[in-house]
Parts: sequence; C-alpha cells; structure tokens
Amino acid sequence: MKKITCLALLLAVALSSFAQSSWKSDKAHSQLKFDIQHLGVSTISGAFTDFDATVTASKPDFSDASFELTAQATSINTGIEQRDNHLRSADFFDVANIPTLTFKSTSLKKVSEGKYQVTGNLTLHGVTKPVTLDLWYRGTIENPMSKKPTAGFRVTGNIKRSDFSVGAKFPAPMLSEEVAIVADGEFVKQ
Repeated sequence: MKKITCLALLLAVALSSFAQSSWKSDKAHSQLKFDIQHLGVSTISGAFTDFDATVTASKPDFSDASFELTAQATSINTGIEQRDNHLRSADFFDVANIPTLTFKSTSLKKVSEGKYQVTGNLTLHGVTKPVTLDLWYRGTIENPMSKKPTAGFRVTGNIKRSDFSVGAKFPAPMLSEEVAIVADGEFVKQ
C-alpha cells in the first residue's frame, strides 16, 4: 500500500509539472508597434497602447505555446493627434464600427533554440487572414520585484495592409503595402 501511495504521489507531481500554465502580458513592460513607409522616403512609427495578450504552454521552453492578443484600435498612437484621428476614421481602421484587432495562433514551428515561427489568424479591420511571424523566446526569470516567473518574447514580421483593406484609398507610392510589426512583451505566470 505504501508503494502505491508513493507511486501515486510521484505521478501527481510529474503530471503537475507538465500541466498547462497561463501567462498574461505585463502592460507596463510590453508594446505593440508598427512601421510603414510614407512616400517611399520616410518611416512612420506607431503603436497600439491598449492591448491584452496571453500565452498558454505546458513545456518550459514554450515549444507548445499558443498565443492570443486583443488590441483596442482606438489606442493607435503615432505621436501626431491629427494623423491618429485620421487612422481611427473609416479611411483606415474605422474604430467606430470595428473597435478591436485580434491575433490567435494556430501553430508554432521551432526554427532553432528559442526561435520559432508562429502562424495564426490576424483579424484587422474586420478581415481575418492567416499570417506567419517570427517569434523569439527570450527566456524566463523570477522577477526580483514581484517574485513571479516572467517570460519574455519578441514577435516580428510584415503584413500587407491591402490584405486587410486598411487605407485602400491610399496607393502604395503614398503608403507602403508592407507594414512591419514588432511586439515585445513580458508575460507573468498566472
């Protein structure tokens, strides 16, 4: 009986160490940025400042992770109020009718140690398309302030704005088709 109890206890510990864990973005240490070329001679940068992201994984290297993000389109910020208001209009994001953009991963492919390609469905301006982005898992530490496990990720890639009908009135010579995305995040284990 004692052996069965010990075996059951060991099995429970082993299973709990592989249990799925949920990680939530630390808003103070995460950002969702973009760059787009204007007139082919300059780069305009901006960010969505109000977003939530979660990661779910059972493996410590996050090789089985799934990612979800929801951003409020109204939070777009390029540092120029007039431009931000135009980007919120029906010419671009139409935030009055389509207030959020989302990403939900569908697969994760390991490229090298800590480097992955994450594929998922991006919904932007009411249009959902699959996209593949580069993901760098930067490691996990114990945050010295909160004493909680904290993981870091960087996601980079490019999307075509015409795939999502964003700024359809503005031709490529005015605004580039390619939009570069850079997301950096710290995620706290829940």
